[in-house]
Amino acid sequence: MGDLMHALPALTDAAQAYPEIEFDWVVDQAFAEVPLWHPNVKRVIKTAHRQWRKAPLKFIFGDGLKAFKQQLNLADYDAIVDLQGNIKSAVVGKLRRGDVSGFDADSCREKPAHWAYQDRYPVSTGQHSIQRMRILMAQALQYKLPNTAADYGVDLSGYALPKLDFELPDKYLLFVHNASWISKIWPLSAWQSLVGKAVSQGYFVLLPCGSDAEYRRAQQIASVSTNAYALPKVSLNQMAAITQHASGAVCSDTGLAHLAAVAGTPTVTLYGATDPTLIGTYGNNQQHISSDLLDQYLETVNRKDPIGMENITVTQVWDRLASLLRAK
Repeated sequence: MGDLMHALPALTDAAQAYPEIEFDWVVDQAFAEVPLWHPNVKRVIKTAHRQWRKAPLKFIFGDGLKAFKQQLNLADYDAIVDLQGNIKSAVVGKLRRGDVSGFDADSCREKPAHWAYQDRYPVSTGQHSIQRMRILMAQALQYKLPNTAADYGVDLSGYALPKLDFELPDKYLLFVHNASWISKIWPLSAWQSLVGKAVSQGYFVLLPCGSDAEYRRAQQIASVSTNAYALPKVSLNQMAAITQHASGAVCSDTGLAHLAAVAGTPTVTLYGATDPTLIGTYGNNQQHISSDLLDQYLETVNRKDPIGMENITVTQVWDRLASLLRAK
């Protein structure tokens, strides 16, 4: 999901260069709401990679591949650009008729992907993902990259808040505790202590989830206070509305952290095994705290318990968030 949000400024640049431009966007069905946040996206073509991986032969020899390829080739395009540069996106590009533009061999996230592109462009790997996508789009569509800060180009104010079993408080913080990698998980006890600090300052706390296991963890964290709530799984449009209305957020390094950046919500994001200078949250009111235990994590990568985040202290996180909230 973070990759999708990183791509949004490239679309904004292109729309400034070509005001009438329209995009169709190929995206995993789990995140199909995200592209339509941008006003220049007109159609979303959904993939189902998770399902396809579970039953590849059924997808290839059944109706799945044929139906997807048909959807992919319904329209004619002036340009086809792969902003992601990995093998998965390259395979999709090969299923589409016409020339595809993408990163060259030295620029691709996954080097073999460049074989799928007819037009290949060099883009330095030592810069943020957002800037890399902006540069690639400008080269592929042949316009001058604007010398301005990246602009997501979206307005999330029109999305409705979900109906919940409790009344959404007026003043709340969003604590995104979940993450896909064990090296990105801040200890449960730390989240509980952070809830205590937030509640003592008059805030309610909402804890989102993306799965049953994450919901149970959210319940454990929320159990320390009646002013903390575990959110059930909601749509991304509803999550956008919740994030837009939050006073602030503390996030693990996961997709919802990038949503907080898109929304401009004052946010502190915690990093373990990833480098925020390359793929961190980008935008106004964003702060990063990186663990210095990454080397220990890499040495014990097969451990089942989290390592690499525990040296980030609750006081450190709260002080950073409090400074953002004061400046808001």
